[in-house]
Amino acid sequence: MLLLEQLQLSFESPIISCPRDDRAVAGQALRLPGSKMAPGAVALQSHSGRTPSLQQDVDLAQQARKLLRVVGASQIAAQVRVEWNARLKTCAGHADYRKKLISLNPRLRDHGFSEIDRTIRHELAHLVAQSRAGRRRILPHGPEWRAACRDLGIGDEVRCHSLPFPVSTRARRYVYKCPNCFLEFPRVRRIRRATACLACCRAHNHGRFHAKFRLQLVPANGCLARTRT
Repeated sequence: MLLLEQLQLSFESPIISCPRDDRAVAGQALRLPGSKMAPGAVALQSHSGRTPSLQQDVDLAQQARKLLRVVGASQIAAQVRVEWNARLKTCAGHADYRKKLISLNPRLRDHGFSEIDRTIRHELAHLVAQSRAGRRRILPHGPEWRAACRDLGIGDEVRCHSLPFPVSTRARRYVYKCPNCFLEFPRVRRIRRATACLACCRAHNHGRFHAKFRLQLVPANGCLARTRT
């Protein structure tokens, strides 16, 4: 099947802002699943010869709609869009449920159809999982997502990929820790606003900010951050 592949591989933990105040919740870093490199990469360019930072892909969107209809997600299928986003540096793909938008890293084109297809299915699983959950908050790679992956034909999917994207290192001078689960969040820059652990907020406070899970600054001993470029 000529589709193209998958999800959020962020080395930096995402920070989700709370709309009503200047506080945020931080989630654990997410990475994409990997597969063997495949030939036949597709390069899409504008008429000027340069690839724009954002580029809609009608063919991939059509493939995504077919997959969604197969798993009974016809409502999402009617809205879903797929784009190539050159601004994605540290992840292979990203799913935005509110916009029904799948964004793909252009570097996936260097690894063939199978890699793109798997990434798309991985991201579509996020949309399907959230749709099935309704208003209920779910973990990004929890049981709902895994069930959606099985329905989309990637039952062995994992959240991290092993694609050979170029990697650079930057020293992370600040390390924050959750006082509840003790998860660490290395940061290149100091966090300027109240930020809490997303996993703990979801597990114990319905995903809302709670001071009990506010991240605390701890000494960083030469911690290095690997970022994809």
